[in-house]
Amino acid sequence: MPAHILDGKTLAAQTEAELLARVENLKAQSGGQTPILATILVGDDPASATYVKMKGNACRRVGMDSMAVEMPSSTSTEELLAKIDELNHNADVHGILLQHPVPSQIDERACFDAIALSKDVDGVTCLGFGRMAMGEDAYGCATPQGIMRTLAHYGVEIEGKHAVVVGRSPILGKPMAMMLLEKNATVTICHSRTQDLPALVAQADILVGAVGKPEFIKADWVKEGAVVVDAGYHPGGVGDIELSALTEKASAYTPVPGGVGPMTINTLIYQSVASAEKSLG
Repeated sequence: MPAHILDGKTLAAQTEAELLARVENLKAQSGGQTPILATILVGDDPASATYVKMKGNACRRVGMDSMAVEMPSSTSTEELLAKIDELNHNADVHGILLQHPVPSQIDERACFDAIALSKDVDGVTCLGFGRMAMGEDAYGCATPQGIMRTLAHYGVEIEGKHAVVVGRSPILGKPMAMMLLEKNATVTICHSRTQDLPALVAQADILVGAVGKPEFIKADWVKEGAVVVDAGYHPGGVGDIELSALTEKASAYTPVPGGVGPMTINTLIYQSVASAEKSLG
């Protein structure tokens, strides 16, 4: 039986229509004030510039504004911290996105953590992660939060299931594991140095590939009927998992592209609207 496709692209488009209505309502209530997401791009990395442009386009589709802040590749940590502090104190800005990666001379973690919790709509601060992990109010990291929204929309049962997350990055693997744990999954966190990884992957009712290596997770490791979430994207349109051989074996899967990616950007916008509602509502 063919696996059910967890279509993030369609879900993101549906959500944008709902967000447009929320933004219009917010403008009416606040005398015309428009929610604003500030995007900070440091340097001239073409891929980063493309991602920032996509996020700005997503803002406009729901009636929001984006404030594009571009800084040269020579920017210092102190200069970037000063810009973030300025945006923190700008009452017209409701969300702040610092595009990763930044040039090597910048202390990226210090700059992420300088973002005010109330404006951390990308979920990148240590404080936000800690609050999320403790079940307190915070904006979750955009990619794992987008995955959780996708699983919820398609009615994927999480409670009591064994979830295996392959990857441990601070903005994907680790928060993904905490979010699944919060929904009462039993969670195993693996990575590229895990011993006997195939045996652990084979136990997964829900498998999340977030290791950052193309087709690192092989289809024959995955058990029959598993829900497969591929958070990777690499040249050639492949993810972290060998998806082509799982379309009949898995019970459901996120396609690459069109699965996790659209919901990452959508979640950033979703959380920006929520932040504006708290500030202006």
